[in-house]
Amino acid sequence: QITEKEPDDLIEEKNQENQPAAEGEGAAGGVYRYIKEDLFTSEIFKVEIQNLPKYIGFNDLKKFLNKHGINPHKIKLFSKQMFAFVTFKNQEERDKAMKAVHGMQWKSKVLSVRLAKPKADPILKKRKLEEEAEGGQPGTKRAAGSQEVEENEEEPLNIQIANAVTPLWNVPYEEQLKRKEKEVEGVLQKLTREIGNNNKAMLPWLFVQKEKYNKICCPLEAIRPSPVQTEYRNKCEFVIGVGADGEDKTVGFRLGKYKGGSCAVVSPSETTHVSSEAKRVVQGFQQFIRTTPYAVYSPETYEGHWRQLTVRTSRIKQTMAIVFFNPQKLQEEEIEELKRNLHQYFTEGKESGITSLYFVRMGQRTSAGTEDLPCEHVTGEEWIHEEINTMITNTPAAEVLYSAVGEWAQLDQDSTVLDVCCGTGTIGISLAKRVKKVIGIELCQEAVEDAKANAEVNGLTNVEFHCGKAEDVFPTILNAVVSPSVTAIIDPPRAGLHSKVILAIRRAEHLKRLVYVACNAKAAMNNFIDLCRAPSNRVRGAPFRPVRAMAVDLFPQTMHCETILLFERVAYSSNTDI
Repeated sequence: QITEKEPDDLIEEKNQENQPAAEGEGAAGGVYRYIKEDLFTSEIFKVEIQNLPKYIGFNDLKKFLNKHGINPHKIKLFSKQMFAFVTFKNQEERDKAMKAVHGMQWKSKVLSVRLAKPKADPILKKRKLEEEAEGGQPGTKRAAGSQEVEENEEEPLNIQIANAVTPLWNVPYEEQLKRKEKEVEGVLQKLTREIGNNNKAMLPWLFVQKEKYNKICCPLEAIRPSPVQTEYRNKCEFVIGVGADGEDKTVGFRLGKYKGGSCAVVSPSETTHVSSEAKRVVQGFQQFIRTTPYAVYSPETYEGHWRQLTVRTSRIKQTMAIVFFNPQKLQEEEIEELKRNLHQYFTEGKESGITSLYFVRMGQRTSAGTEDLPCEHVTGEEWIHEEINTMITNTPAAEVLYSAVGEWAQLDQDSTVLDVCCGTGTIGISLAKRVKKVIGIELCQEAVEDAKANAEVNGLTNVEFHCGKAEDVFPTILNAVVSPSVTAIIDPPRAGLHSKVILAIRRAEHLKRLVYVACNAKAAMNNFIDLCRAPSNRVRGAPFRPVRAMAVDLFPQTMHCETILLFERVAYSSNTDI
């Protein structure tokens, strides 16, 4: 949906703000057609904050707004610029923010606020520009994705999709590993500088570390490669749309992003990272939807039904498929009939390999909150299982990563493990038999229920899980732990942990060791810095320092990798020890 897209060009968006809409381009049509009264998009509650201080970051602006009782929905702050776009959940919050911030002084700068126009729909904007280039005449109807094909006529579709989803597919694997290790080294170099800037007491220690470890704050161990380099994806989310080849109802990956003006879909049949089991499911499902009268969902017009297919596979040959379908205005009986047809097709057609099939009704958002969409079981088992390090859990995971986490945590039978952002409990469960107790914290209630079921299946009685925001739950749990050996294992979402969790960790002096698993180390940098910064009125408790780092490659053929950092609490018994 357009509401989820981020701006891809600063100057382009800046130029379009607060400009009068051309005829036919108001809230009901043209490149702003996606703004409808019955659908939610925070773009209609958008402001521009001008004259911001230099060198502030996203978190600085967010904290500043929160401090003054303002709760933005989204913030789009651009580096080296002195303005930001901020959206809100409703008009009341937007108006409150405008009244509060306009004229406020921040770091010697007087802020100003004005209303901002929504961002234009990327596809409609691209089409409009193409028509203008052709003399203002609307072009003849073309297949979705034909523009992408025209731009890349020299490359066949299998090469185009490989470049889009596995950009390193033609780079030797050893070279891929070197590039990823270099990325992590760059993160550590930045962290080294930030520690020096934010904790002067660590400078003597930092000087010694830099001498030892080639100008970085801790040893960077050799990257651990993936045991397999092809067909390694055990979960894939496939979109359903019009194929780049013009074929309707194609299941696969988009050639580009919606914000780049692309909706064209290409089959995953020749991709290297998708398993043969998942490809078989895609093929069978594509055949099924082409027998139905229902159209694919269009993110441009919001019409149509078939939206997405998620496939999850396990090494013990179990496969779960989840079908996402927009019911639009279909009658309940029509939807039930469709589910019966799905059941019949995939029960009789065993070639697909599906052992568990679910159906999700995915309509348009009508409010700002995230919606937990119920999964309707269609056929097969209710769960799939996976074996990891001789333990059974219902979420596939990477043994190479978890074994490294267990090794670094230095656990024994007296240890208590705090598994923060635990998901379905995979890390904690894999370590449970080595420790006294595991305590998991997770926001998603369904994931917590699955984690409890996983612990029960494995016969574990020393594991407990708590549902809630980590920033709300963690301080209470941490204060209640009386174990002499407490280790936190943090595996947060891509953006990192809420700063309140980091502050709670800092205050808990009995927590001496922390293993941080980052899927995006650059995005987690603020967490790393807050763990290491000097104590202050805001940040209480002795700081941590990084003592070990390593990259683990879970995503061959791409630039993504996991980064593990081991932090240990600084002992203030002797300042020379810092």
